[in-house]
Amino acid sequence: MKSVPKLIRQFLGLLIVSFILIFILNIVFLAVIANSRTASGHPYTLAKEIGEALKKTEKGYYLEKEFLDILEKDHIWAVCIDDATHQVVWRTENTPETLPQTYSLSDISNLTMGYIQDCATYAGAAEGGLVVLGYPPYRYWKHLWPTWDYTFIANVPKTLLLGLAANITLILIIYVIANSRLLKSVKPIVTGIQSLPTGEYFHVKEAGVLSELARNINKASDILLSQKHQLRKKETARANWIAGVSHDMRTPLSMVMGYAGQLKEDSTLTPDQRQKASFIVKQSERMKNLINDLNLASKLEYNMQPLHMTVQNMTAILRQVVADFMNMGLEDKYQIEWAAADSPAHLSVNVDKDLMVRAIGNLIQNCMNHNEDGCNIYVSLHQKGNHCVIAVEDNGAGASDTQIENLNHAPHYMMCDSNVKEQRHGLGLLIVKQIAHSHGGRVAIGHSARGGFGVWVFVPLG
Repeated sequence: MKSVPKLIRQFLGLLIVSFILIFILNIVFLAVIANSRTASGHPYTLAKEIGEALKKTEKGYYLEKEFLDILEKDHIWAVCIDDATHQVVWRTENTPETLPQTYSLSDISNLTMGYIQDCATYAGAAEGGLVVLGYPPYRYWKHLWPTWDYTFIANVPKTLLLGLAANITLILIIYVIANSRLLKSVKPIVTGIQSLPTGEYFHVKEAGVLSELARNINKASDILLSQKHQLRKKETARANWIAGVSHDMRTPLSMVMGYAGQLKEDSTLTPDQRQKASFIVKQSERMKNLINDLNLASKLEYNMQPLHMTVQNMTAILRQVVADFMNMGLEDKYQIEWAAADSPAHLSVNVDKDLMVRAIGNLIQNCMNHNEDGCNIYVSLHQKGNHCVIAVEDNGAGASDTQIENLNHAPHYMMCDSNVKEQRHGLGLLIVKQIAHSHGGRVAIGHSARGGFGVWVFVPLG
């Protein structure tokens, strides 16, 4: 269940990244807002600049138009209180008429620290006096007692980090708790989806926020199970049909072969009639072999063929098959050669002897079936790793790359042409593949180094 922890990590990672982005965006947003709200500069800085720019002349105090425009733009009024007399000696045009003209020391202390008539005030030193700026009501809020404990200030970074960590931890805990039901619903659904390819029946509990998805998965599982049962029924029916047809055809076919054999040997018939009878015998024999192949292929495909596994000398089996073919009266155009001079004299393998004899015989017969003009057939045996490798090759016509591809990857290879006398059903190689597979091995088909066709059967030694 690696997918569920991965999903949780993605959720948590997305949550943390979202927190960081939101935190950064908030800081940027606050900075932009603060900058837009203090376009004329910090109030304390502006008061200091106005005080320095206010010049005392013989005709009174004078402030340059640049600063007057700043004050006018933000609706700020300004006065200058003389150091000696504590009276207002200079004021801007927008200064409220209700403001006092004379200030005591306590008044000056209050206005430098706080407000006057709801206007936040800020003071700056000027030549021979004190400049006081007054902002419109509710423009700024002033902290009247800006006194902080030094230890608190020194620990501010540490306190902020601890507070931030505590907040993130708390949010994560809330997030996990809030989504625990979702995570509980996800786990069985993931298990169900992983079980779909196996074909095993399962049922996901239809509860939680993902109940609809669980219901659809259950429907898919039911459909796959039903299809699996239907397919099994069809396969069983096909296997039974093949077995039944094979059994029912043996008796009439034996009679046809018997009567045709008698006609073939009847000296009272003309040579042409005896030749036709000989052809009937030959084609009946091919039909018999085809029926046997169909029956064996069906049993191997559905694991209905019992295996009688015994430890056998594969070298002896191979030599026996070659000898049987040579003793059955081969035509001169076919020559079978034992091509492995360095093959082991004794190679023990746990196999079903009859099936292995059938597989090797099919490969040799296949070489003859596909080379009507004759060829040399080379049989060899060697050990490769933990496998016994049986090779049957020829120097005949061979096969194209497309045919090799089909033989290696298609479930069977049906080959029919216009030659009615030599129809080839392609079950020989299929049976070889099935026999190798039933032994835990495999088959490789390709071009032979001798110029023709080659098949290599790999059988585990164990």
